Amino acid sequence: MRKLLLIIGLMAVLGMSMTSCLENEVEDKYKDWRKENTEWFNTQRANTSYYKTVTAPWDPNGQVLVHWYNDTMLTRDNLKPLYTSGITVKYRGMLYDATPFDSSYLSTSPADSLVQFVNSNMVEGWALGVMQMHVGDSCRIVVPYNMGYGSYSRGSVIKPFSTLVFDIKLNDIYAYEVKP
Repeated sequence: MRKLLLIIGLMAVLGMSMTSCLENEVEDKYKDWRKENTEWFNTQRANTSYYKTVTAPWDPNGQVLVHWYNDTMLTRDNLKPLYTSGITVKYRGMLYDATPFDSSYLSTSPADSLVQFVNSNMVEGWALGVMQMHVGDSCRIVVPYNMGYGSYSRGSVIKPFSTLVFDIKLNDIYAYEVKP
């Protein structure tokens, strides 16, 4: 029994050290990309006349930038989604350097470029930014890598440590509820 516990313990330690090595490899390989993304995000955050910095209530280090394209006085009485709300949006997703990675505008079903998501199923930065919007708002949300995909890549375009930029129009909240 002791030998079995020792073997399991050694396997766990070995697994953690291999993961640590892989993480270091990723950090080394994408060091310059991470630096460029972080510097660009910090430059945008300094532009306080354009962007509002929003801090996540669940993480004081988690921040996104939000810029409204519309007159918010016209939408201020409309509903705002909760973290767990189901939402209908139009959106474009791109990297900080304007490289596109996703867009609802490529979709024509079920309706012209409208897609539905549960807000909490998206990256943290998207969810936080969308919670600032009212139905009818159009915003740009800038998501730093720590509120996006972190040190992981997604597909062939989103590299580790990527700052994500979303242009979003919140069309509707189809499920406005709090789920435990």
